[in-house]
Amino acid sequence: MAGSFKYGVSAYSYTDDYGSVMTLEDAFDHIADTGATGIEILGEGQVEGYPNPSSAFLDRWFGLVDKYKLEPTNMCSWVDMRITLQRNLTVEEGAAELERDLRLAHQLGFKFLRPKFGVTSHDLIPETQWEAYVERNLDTAEKLGVIICPEIHAPTPIKHVVVDGYINFIERTGTKNFGLMVDTGIFQNKPLTHWGSHQINEEARKHMEFLNGIAVNPEEFLDIARYVVFIQAKFHDIDENLEDQNIPWRPVISALKRAGYTGWLSSEYEGWRAPWRSIDQVRRQHALLRKLEAEYDAQPW
Repeated sequence: MAGSFKYGVSAYSYTDDYGSVMTLEDAFDHIADTGATGIEILGEGQVEGYPNPSSAFLDRWFGLVDKYKLEPTNMCSWVDMRITLQRNLTVEEGAAELERDLRLAHQLGFKFLRPKFGVTSHDLIPETQWEAYVERNLDTAEKLGVIICPEIHAPTPIKHVVVDGYINFIERTGTKNFGLMVDTGIFQNKPLTHWGSHQINEEARKHMEFLNGIAVNPEEFLDIARYVVFIQAKFHDIDENLEDQNIPWRPVISALKRAGYTGWLSSEYEGWRAPWRSIDQVRRQHALLRKLEAEYDAQPW
């Protein structure tokens, strides 16, 4: 039998509440209350003074890590290809941005860094210089003990040139400090009803077809599992009976288990942004995922 998953929560789940009626400590408190043991953050969203936090913030950060017994898991960052409209970043500039965030992630105790590269198409093909940014930072990542993990996110499916490119990079370099992050939104097979704080209308669906789900077969996870280092457990709506309205978790959990995945499942709520709704939704997801894992471990399906 495969080992157990590690459960965490992304502070991004609490968007809209966070920074208005929720503090950093509130986020720690709610995450720990689910029984999770890991916290994921957005560097620009949760680090005061990003990218150069003060000693006072660092003291507070590690005080919260110790108080709530949460392990820093993944820090999300961006390589801002078009930070100026006049030109794209040079390789040197892009590599420097990535190095800056690697060092910050390490400073805060994170073991994973998700860089979001600029994209050149609606199916999220990254800009051509991403390999140079990463390759120039592999030695730094190794020294710091941080794994760089770009995200496989809808509307990009598993069987796609984006994923092939990342895997080819791993094979070519032989690095242990670059891997895949899978966002479980790729498995969504039922349409969303809300996007942020708004109900989705038909006009929006025409322009953002991925809102209906790209329905990647969970079995395809087995083809890339050896390259996957982190999972963002994206979801949008779980009802009072612990039924997810968009993500087919039973076959997803089965695929992860059969693939031998024992890493993080980091909850990432991206549903209706009604006040406080995210707190209950994250709790529901943890109850659902733990229930399914226990059922699978008792009788694999």
